[in-house]
Amino acid sequence: MTVLLVVAKAPVPGAVKTRLCPPASPAQAARIAAAALRDTLDAVRATPGVTPVLAWTGRLDGAVDGAALAEALTGWTMLAQRGADLGERLANAYAEVAAAYPGRPVLQIGMDTPQLTPARLAAAVRRLDSVEAVLGAALDGGWWSLGLRDPRHATLLRTVPMSTPETGRGTWSALGERGLRTAALPVLRDVDEWPDALAVAASVPSGRFARQVGAVRRDLVPRGRG
Repeated sequence: MTVLLVVAKAPVPGAVKTRLCPPASPAQAARIAAAALRDTLDAVRATPGVTPVLAWTGRLDGAVDGAALAEALTGWTMLAQRGADLGERLANAYAEVAAAYPGRPVLQIGMDTPQLTPARLAAAVRRLDSVEAVLGAALDGGWWSLGLRDPRHATLLRTVPMSTPETGRGTWSALGERGLRTAALPVLRDVDEWPDALAVAASVPSGRFARQVGAVRRDLVPRGRG
């Protein structure tokens, strides 16, 4: 059974989705982040045949929707993120999962793609059955998902510069240098800046994420004007 690893941050105002500000306020950005995370958790929970694990940083007390998030995470294995930078934190999370679930493949996602569906996640899990790695590129040059049949190979992430327009290409190259047979997942848009939020919300109009983005849009309309 594949471990579906979600790497996320507590939606605390001023600590998450700061690139949405402006036009969003820090509190609005945190509500958008909480909605994105809850939509993601729902998609993972509804994906058949996976073991859900969360690698977490921050605290739920003081987070937006903390009680609802705690309820949504009932039954999940939760790990604390460890490391000085994102690459190190990701590598450490994979290592902890490998130790806790020996021999299991791992598919990792974040909280920036609330448009994910159980069907799309299940397809990625199936693809990982036939190759040694899968990588889902993001439109901004990063990636939204990395899957490894042997999660111990995630040590390569310690050497790949993260959060740059070349992160996806660098990760693909590092997988190739390890000799891993890698398949590409569909390219998705992750939510970093306000235009991303608008585009992703339009693609999943019925989700919590879209409702929170819509609430900010309504607040931006000057009073007395349509």
